[in-house]
Amino acid sequence: MKKTTLSLLILLGMWACSKAPKTLPDEEYGKLTDDDKRKIEHALDGIQVADSDLELTLFASEPMMMNPTNMDIDAQGRVWICEGYNYRNKLNPKNPYNPKGDRILIMEDSDKDGKADKSQVFYQGEDINSALGISVLGNKVIVSCSPNVFLFTDENNDGKADKKEIIFTNLKGVQHDHAIHAFSFGPDGKLYFNGGNEVETLSDKNGKELTDDLGRPFSTYKQGKVFRCDIDGSNVEILGHNFRNNYEVALDSYGRMWQSDNDDDGNKGVRINYVMDYGNYGYKDEITGASWRERRTNWESEIPLRHWHLNDPGVVPNLLQTGAGSPTGMIVYEGKLLPEKYQNQVIHCDAGPNVVRSYPVTKNGAGFTATINNILDGSKRDQWFRPSDVTVAPDGSIFVADWYDPGVGGHAMGDSVRGRIYRIAPKGEAYTVPKFDFTTAEGCVEALQNANISVRYLAWTKLHSLQTQAEEALLKLWKADDSRMRARALWLLGKIKGKEAKYLQEAASDKDEDIRITAIRLSRELSINNMAMLQKLATDPSAQVRREVALAIRHKNTSDAAEIWATLANQYDGKDRWYLEALGISADNQWDSFFAAYLAKAGEKWKTEAAAKDLVWRSRSNDNIFRLAELAKNEKDNLRYFRAFDFQNNTEKTKVLLGMLDGGNAKADVMTLVFKHLEVNSAKNDPLFKSLLPKVLAGITNPADYLDLVKRYEMKDQSERLSTMAMTDSVLGGEAAKIQVKLNGIGALQQLTRSKDEAIVRKAIGVYGGVDEKPVTDFLVTLFNNNKLSLPVREQAMYAMYGWDSEEILWGLVKANKVSEEVLPIAKKILMGTWHSDIRTEAMKMFGADLDKELGDINTLAKLSGNATNGQKVFKMYCTACHLVKGEGVDFGPGLSEIGSKLSKTALYSAILNPSQGISFGYEGFKIKLKDGTETEGIVLSKTENDVNLKAIGSSTPTAIKRSTIVSMKQNEESLMPKFPLQKQEIVDLVEYLGTLKKQ
Repeated sequence: MKKTTLSLLILLGMWACSKAPKTLPDEEYGKLTDDDKRKIEHALDGIQVADSDLELTLFASEPMMMNPTNMDIDAQGRVWICEGYNYRNKLNPKNPYNPKGDRILIMEDSDKDGKADKSQVFYQGEDINSALGISVLGNKVIVSCSPNVFLFTDENNDGKADKKEIIFTNLKGVQHDHAIHAFSFGPDGKLYFNGGNEVETLSDKNGKELTDDLGRPFSTYKQGKVFRCDIDGSNVEILGHNFRNNYEVALDSYGRMWQSDNDDDGNKGVRINYVMDYGNYGYKDEITGASWRERRTNWESEIPLRHWHLNDPGVVPNLLQTGAGSPTGMIVYEGKLLPEKYQNQVIHCDAGPNVVRSYPVTKNGAGFTATINNILDGSKRDQWFRPSDVTVAPDGSIFVADWYDPGVGGHAMGDSVRGRIYRIAPKGEAYTVPKFDFTTAEGCVEALQNANISVRYLAWTKLHSLQTQAEEALLKLWKADDSRMRARALWLLGKIKGKEAKYLQEAASDKDEDIRITAIRLSRELSINNMAMLQKLATDPSAQVRREVALAIRHKNTSDAAEIWATLANQYDGKDRWYLEALGISADNQWDSFFAAYLAKAGEKWKTEAAAKDLVWRSRSNDNIFRLAELAKNEKDNLRYFRAFDFQNNTEKTKVLLGMLDGGNAKADVMTLVFKHLEVNSAKNDPLFKSLLPKVLAGITNPADYLDLVKRYEMKDQSERLSTMAMTDSVLGGEAAKIQVKLNGIGALQQLTRSKDEAIVRKAIGVYGGVDEKPVTDFLVTLFNNNKLSLPVREQAMYAMYGWDSEEILWGLVKANKVSEEVLPIAKKILMGTWHSDIRTEAMKMFGADLDKELGDINTLAKLSGNATNGQKVFKMYCTACHLVKGEGVDFGPGLSEIGSKLSKTALYSAILNPSQGISFGYEGFKIKLKDGTETEGIVLSKTENDVNLKAIGSSTPTAIKRSTIVSMKQNEESLMPKFPLQKQEIVDLVEYLGTLKKQ
């Protein structure tokens, strides 16, 4: 190298370093006030870049733009965002509202200095308030905003929407985080999109509900869903379901789908998924719709796994679980600008822990494993960093949208005027936009290889329209070495009319397994007979390829398809759950013929070989109950087989289960499990059932099993055992008391309170007093007003008046002056923190406890320091009745063990002082009126065909309410969380303590 060249490189390097943004050292950053940390000049200081090879720059910020919910970058390198300024503001009048509606902005760096200097409003209106998705496809822009998905067209390319159409409508989730999300252009020329679990179904632009290929309405699929459609919105398919809040689906060049999913807050179950086509992802019980919290046979030992029903047959495994969080935007980065370790990997935002990460993926059988690499991290400095989306620019750099807020949505925001857009690139790499030629096939093939989806859309569309005129240029890419680029070429070559079979045959014989996979996926989209190809690939050495063959024969009702399935099933190794679930998905609606074909080949292997036993466990064939019964009776690991009975539809199921009892000579655990899985009504009429039930109950040693059976069969003769359990079981005692009262009234409680041992009396009041039923409450009143009893007993009875119905009765007594002076102070405390907002308001006025004026505004409070030790005492006094922290408390509201990692001080104050402003999804309160005139209130865990499962206020165990007994069920506008009458210092100390609850 010449000396002058070397010197020039050194000078350029020094220049690049001098232009790189400097961040403050920890010591200096720590000296900044909270107000200073929020300022734009310190935006970069608050975010740590994990990779020393990368640099972070600020592309745009307030006041140019605010609250970016979603982002896209067009072929010109312009950044488009949906603003969420009006997020929930009409529902929360404390926040400002723009009557013109929210905006779609186009931001451009016209002077090439790496920062946006131009901003243009593409569209503004109340119909796009808090839109959650934007996709820019040439002069067309798709905006996702429940109840509609809009298609805007800029007909004269002036950066303004000239035409607005509706593609889909009647979507639930208006102003809701769990609504319809962004669209992505796939390598096959189709659109992929998803919706969280507020999106119960999908209707076309005319409001007609869509159906799957068998005519089943989309509403029959549970919870959050993934969809695919043609570019004009036609031919819609469901590609996955039973997610919670799957925020954004990302695709790679082979057509594989990846996305994230949020758990019920506080359960450390956030996950990343490879979306296997048509898979069930287990948020709710597949058959009944029951919550993951409701006890079931063979449930997982850890809550993050239990959350997704991972032990159930028919649930696709998770790729990776990342703990607590609020996952948002996602891409598959197939660019070349970033270092190699990020190339071809999923890159993802999680607003909860303030991070942007990549997830390096490794193939594992028919599935994948993944690890975590942090890219950006704001958790240690600026917890207001809330990355909402990530997008690839045409130069291969990535941009991150930052909602910038003390909280993470959840129906609330603490800051309405800030928002940032960042760019991540190797150090010294200025932002440039390549020039593209979309007029020629050669230019389009070059553009097709770009990392930016908007560029690829324009290239793909032109190449597809050229058909054979593009073939020669595409062939050069097809014959190149880059597997992913070859796949992109194949999607187009295989759609050249008259050439489909030629390129499919070539690809199906390719040495690259990912190309063979792409061939199978392509063949599914083409109107040609692909059975010969699938038959050949059914014995492919790659489990990944065989997985795709299985998915390709789903709903193919032919003998060839059954034979292919049997061939695939015979290659299952007994270890690969992904492969097993692919087989299960493949056999949907034709289990009888597929499984019969397998048995014809496998014979009696299901009795002896682990892999064949797994297939029996997964099978839904009509005659499978007989094989399940044999395995459930004889296998050591029999819980999984009994659980599998819950997914069988054979009308002979009860008869087969009862046959397993051997007339009462079966093992005790087998008998217990049989009785747990019988269909109640048919079983009660069987004489064998009636004769053996007492024996089964007597032989049960597991208290949870005992309670399940007593409740299931309404065994009123179990009063004595229930009473003993209520008083001795520290975990399930409250549930036993609840069942006892429901079945037999309060006789046991009355008898226990007559004991001469005051400790027993107080224990009984504490346990049974938690049952919020009128007979119990009426009895408690006679206790706390009885001055012949000791004061500790009376106080215990008053403390037991916490509860929806109890508090209402107590308020009536206090107003009527019918509460003894000795226990009145406790009554005041209960009523000033009651669940009833109307009672709470009146009680605070009556007792002179209106403290709001003393507290000051939230921003002022956030600057104060408290005593965490004292705050923990406040938490135990007021909060453990509904929240769990590190295993202590009641599992009613969201778990708070890591709340300090998720919410800043400002957000914590807001959650405590304004609980109705940000109700966590899944924790909304419902008021249910029953035919007997009573009311109850709590959280609806699930709705099944016959029951509504309600977790009553302050309870950790659900109660099944028969739908036939319900008059009405109305969602509350206000949070179930009471607004406690805390002193200012108590609140400051409480927030200080909550801030210490962070991920270890």
